[in-house]
Amino acid sequence: MGHCYSRNISAVEDDEIPVGTDELPNLPTENHRHASIPQSPLASGGPEVNSYNISPFQSPLPAGVAPSPARTPGRKFKWPFPPPSPAKPIMAALRRRRGGAAQPRDEPIPEDSEDVDVGGESGGGERLDKNFGFGKNFEGKYELGKEVGRGHFGHTCWAKAKKGKIKGQTVAVKIISKAKMTSALSIEDVRREVKLLKALSGHRHMVKFYDVYEDADNVFVVMELCEGGELLDRILARGGRYPEVDAKRILVQILSATAFFHLQGVVHRDLKPENFLFTSRNEDAILKVIDFGLSDFIRYDQRLNDVVGSAYYVAPEVLHRSYSTEADMWSIGVISYILLCGSRPFYGRTESAIFRCVLRANPNFEDMPWPSISPTGKDFVKRLLNRDHRKRMTAAQALAHPWLRDENPGLLLDFSVYKLVKSYIRASPFRRSALKALSKAIPDEELVFLKAQFMLLDPKDGGLSLNSFTTALSRYATDAMMESRLPDVLNTMQPLAQKKLDFDEFCAAAVSVYQLEALEEWEQIATSAFEHFEHEGNRIISVQELAGEMSLGPNAYPLLKDWIRSSDGRLSFLGYAKFLHGVTVRSSSSRPR
Repeated sequence: MGHCYSRNISAVEDDEIPVGTDELPNLPTENHRHASIPQSPLASGGPEVNSYNISPFQSPLPAGVAPSPARTPGRKFKWPFPPPSPAKPIMAALRRRRGGAAQPRDEPIPEDSEDVDVGGESGGGERLDKNFGFGKNFEGKYELGKEVGRGHFGHTCWAKAKKGKIKGQTVAVKIISKAKMTSALSIEDVRREVKLLKALSGHRHMVKFYDVYEDADNVFVVMELCEGGELLDRILARGGRYPEVDAKRILVQILSATAFFHLQGVVHRDLKPENFLFTSRNEDAILKVIDFGLSDFIRYDQRLNDVVGSAYYVAPEVLHRSYSTEADMWSIGVISYILLCGSRPFYGRTESAIFRCVLRANPNFEDMPWPSISPTGKDFVKRLLNRDHRKRMTAAQALAHPWLRDENPGLLLDFSVYKLVKSYIRASPFRRSALKALSKAIPDEELVFLKAQFMLLDPKDGGLSLNSFTTALSRYATDAMMESRLPDVLNTMQPLAQKKLDFDEFCAAAVSVYQLEALEEWEQIATSAFEHFEHEGNRIISVQELAGEMSLGPNAYPLLKDWIRSSDGRLSFLGYAKFLHGVTVRSSSSRPR
């Protein structure tokens, strides 16, 4: 399907799980959430499961086009330790637990919590409390209809409201089986998903949450019914790809939702075409993000390490077990690539091969139809599929990208600005001088985003105070933001209580060195910035002082010595560029022996 530029990847072991073929229409069918990947119905010749056949709503697809003939399964990869090869520990665990059986296909990957009986029918262990405290009168308020979808923990049905504010309205009901809740962790997952749906429900591109109920056997999550089908269905109905103008419209909606929940401190962790639904069959129907079963709250200074997601869309840093909201942006990059060319950027015959491709290979931007795609469109995708998560665009930055600017997307406050400003106001005068010089070399295209963020913070008398940042954050706050404790960052920005940032200094504070380095014109930007620095900030500095500026020890002295000009004791161009980035130098005692 898609092509990768990399060295040949060796053949996988016979204990690795096949994940389908390389063509997009032959993606594996999703039978349940954490399932191993089965063969596509089209590939196996088996009967096709068509959710619209048992739904009261007509398929949004033309006659003869199957809805999502094959799905990309969401899955939770569980590793006991960071592996050198991402898939091997999974396979080894499966062999041990299954007595050496090879290539399990239809069972979920075991999780640590599933090894212990925690209160099942055998009674061996403390019984789990599966009472959530939700309402008990679901049957009195809703008339349940036929099933429209199925997952590992339950299924989704359509239903009609019998009373209340939405009386007579048709809704979707996600029915989660309590019998499948075999650990405290799985119970907490359900609580968190409900909490997330409730907190994020107000956004235009988030599926609307109505209510939640429970009985002795199930949890019933009542949500908006999206009758237009999945984004994947539309891609397939269009022959596998979208024209640029239509792809832009889709991506603006995806990014708008993502920018919103990222601002709330929520990372989705399973963004893929199957998790976006259209509200109706109309071509201009609104797109909504669904399925927060793998999502989580994340603090502004936190990195997650559990490996979850869908193989084709998982970010490299997820496989390295250290990631944040940037992982969602990688997934959107994969979706963008598929929308524009109809192929996956990374593919493989097995899960292990996919992971290796994600970690090592470069997407193909040379073959058709890429030569016919606009330069700004290609740049957009490349800046999302950057393996260095620090150089990847945020959702708010992506909305300000030149490729999407004609779509007039409404820009949202970007929390990355808060983190950058926090670092700036706590930096040394020498580093602030270096960043001020860099801000004077920012290209006009990049200034568009900074100007928008400055205005969203509502400056008073031409400047931003601590109150500006506090008020702006509270304006967008939901219960999710409180849960992820993002406002805690304001406690680290107290120096702004005594001063204001005008626009020029805000640019110095909010500019990302790594984001600029991802641009093709980085060398010219750095050269121009260094010229400003020579006139306004560069000074004589010793190796010891420079090490202190960067919080480095004596082991770094030989490296830093090369950054200082012997002629006048000031930073060289190389030293300036490196100083902007910062470096990490291991001590000899920390190296593996």
